[in-house]
Amino acid sequence: MDPQRAREIAASPVMANVTHNGVPIYIESILQDDVTAFVHPLNAPGNRQRVSISNLIKQ
Repeated sequence: MDPQRAREIAASPVMANVTHNGVPIYIESILQDDVTAFVHPLNAPGNRQRVSISNLIKQ
């Protein structure tokens, strides 16, 4: 995913269908490096992970 698109999705009040390694996730925030984001699986909000934005896929 493009960093700008990831920022738009993270800022949107509408939930987008995004996956990381096939797992539906919620984008919490995009880091200032524009390369990584904090996300968590939809079914595990306490499992926060720092991942590469390039590995996020909008379904």
